[in-house]
Amino acid sequence: MGRPVAPATPRDLPPLPPLATLGRQLQGGDGIVARRARGMKAFGMTSAAALALSALPVLAQPGLTEVDLELVLAVDISLSTTYEEAATQRRGYIQAFQHADLLDAIGRGDLGRIAVTYMEWSGISYQEVLVPWTVIDGPDSAYAFVNLLADAPLHRQHTTSISEAILYAADLIDGNEYAGLRRVIDISGDGPNNAGTSMSRARDIVVGRNITINGLPVVVRPDPWRDVFEGGVPSYYRDCVVGGDGSFLVTVTNIAAFSDAIRHKMVLEIAARQPEPDEGAAYLIPVQARPLPTPGPVNCAVGEAPR
Repeated sequence: MGRPVAPATPRDLPPLPPLATLGRQLQGGDGIVARRARGMKAFGMTSAAALALSALPVLAQPGLTEVDLELVLAVDISLSTTYEEAATQRRGYIQAFQHADLLDAIGRGDLGRIAVTYMEWSGISYQEVLVPWTVIDGPDSAYAFVNLLADAPLHRQHTTSISEAILYAADLIDGNEYAGLRRVIDISGDGPNNAGTSMSRARDIVVGRNITINGLPVVVRPDPWRDVFEGGVPSYYRDCVVGGDGSFLVTVTNIAAFSDAIRHKMVLEIAARQPEPDEGAAYLIPVQARPLPTPGPVNCAVGEAPR
């Protein structure tokens, strides 16, 4: 087992940026990390080639740094998200990386370290890395990560392409300098895919690359999709977005609980656990074999234009 981490104290951690500051950043601006990342695209892979890789074990390659987990935090900033929700979501991730529970979960891993990157996404061509791959192994590295995240401006963009977001995130994982015991995309959103590659095909490709997709559906206002299919956005994420070994989703239904939900979800991911059925607003998603079974009761093309 990895070394335990002593509980973080306030002196170990950076001060939180006030919500008002994050709200002002929504109006514009351009951070150094964001500028460097703009236009950064990794090369894709055909569906057949990606699915063929599913039979291969994930082995450490020479020159790669071994970590317990490679984690992409993929955050929806489409226009359906309000300024307050976007700022609160950003602050939730900042708070999560300052919390003793999360640092303790990292320290208890076999290697005691994880590699994390933070990206925001919306439409087909908008995926932006705000914090590049960072190894977090204690309060100091967590401080560096949240400082970069707090300094980055918040943007909002048109349309919602979950499919392109997870394909982009998978490329980030395959193209990094780390070899993780597990590889996870943690994606948030408040609606179904409505642009880009079909959701079902994108999920098949990503899961076929030995990457788990976990979901954080955000339903803090009345969910219009409940009028279209039973369960609304959480059901869509359950049936159409999450996938891979040990995948699960946690639903946020109260904006005041955003920080707690994010932290709880990330602790589960770091500890390689699924939520128990009684762990609040959490859905237990069984381990899925590859290739994926046929979709559940939700039509995964519900938000997509006819093809």
